[in-house]
Amino acid sequence: MSTDTPSRADQLLIDHAYRHGFTVTAKMLEVWRSRRLLPGNISGGGLGRGKGSTSRPALESFDLVLGLARHGGRGKRPHDVALLLFGEGLPVPEQTVRAALSAAVETLTVPGDDEPDTDPEQRLDALADHIADAGLTVTLVPARARRIDEGIARLVRAAGHPWPPAELAALDANPGTPTATPRDAALAAGTATITGTMSLEDVGDLFRAMNPTALASPIASLVETTREDVPEFADAILTDDNQLALGFVRDVRDYLRDLAATASLQELAQTWETAEGVRQWALDLCGHVEEELATGHLGEAAVEWMSCRYATAGLAVLTTLKDRDWPLAKRARDALLLLSQLREVRRRDRLTPGMQWHLLDVEGLMPPPIRELLQDLIRRDAPGVGAGVDVRPAS
Repeated sequence: MSTDTPSRADQLLIDHAYRHGFTVTAKMLEVWRSRRLLPGNISGGGLGRGKGSTSRPALESFDLVLGLARHGGRGKRPHDVALLLFGEGLPVPEQTVRAALSAAVETLTVPGDDEPDTDPEQRLDALADHIADAGLTVTLVPARARRIDEGIARLVRAAGHPWPPAELAALDANPGTPTATPRDAALAAGTATITGTMSLEDVGDLFRAMNPTALASPIASLVETTREDVPEFADAILTDDNQLALGFVRDVRDYLRDLAATASLQELAQTWETAEGVRQWALDLCGHVEEELATGHLGEAAVEWMSCRYATAGLAVLTTLKDRDWPLAKRARDALLLLSQLREVRRRDRLTPGMQWHLLDVEGLMPPPIRELLQDLIRRDAPGVGAGVDVRPAS
């Protein structure tokens, strides 16, 4: 079909865009359709007597054309455009969304991917050698988080209180100086990606290393003592060699690709929105704490920050600060990882009745947007929310 003279159906889309302040051409519509970003027109049948046939745009095309006019400029990668439109809640063709999410997983690479048939143990040994030789590291505490930690400690001590609170040591079975290094973190991350598991010791070490100025880490201790404290639950969540499964025991990327291909669009949209909410919550929290530090008086934001730093919600804050630009491929992987975590929680709930899900509502254990997604579990038969760890200095 010539792109110089648009069909009547395409002219409807062009006029619709013009009324909203955008210039769209028949050629642009053709390109977007070739990239599976815009559905084709719907045939309305023949006019008879050799007069040709009629067609009309799909209803979703009107909204999509406006989104494409905003985001689909020259040089934009089709997968990125698809993810942008999907993130705005626009009706991108389903297979295009799934292909874009899967492509985002492919951008996560680990040394040795070019030799996938290598014996797993040999591959892990080679990964360790590569990380050591190349000097690869993972940032454990971004500079902004470190400045906030130091600012809080300075104000608390200036008020005459010890920091961190000595009471934390009583909640940690293994208090001491963190030993995990940024290079150790890089190896743990690569290993977890390949195997889908991480040892309890590595998880504990990383928790401690991500809050290195603390006297103790209660949350790390809880992880490290899982086998001793709750053996009946440990059997359900740990592998035979005492590894914590991060989902199903296999390459994490395979599992994420499966989610991209099979999860409902509703689930995918929900976790995409929640991942964005978690990031915004983390950035807002940082900003509010910094405002309090600037005034010299710690308030509610500092208390929330401290609760998070001594629990698991702080991981979301640190991760957010590491990804200053948050490219679309990373955003897509974060949404898929979040979906995998939510599914794992619900799988464990089915396998192990009696888990104390109400504790997820304790301040600092989960970012608020994720807590909202899990409210059905948290509120179900909750005997009352625990008090958590009070990290505020005594007044």
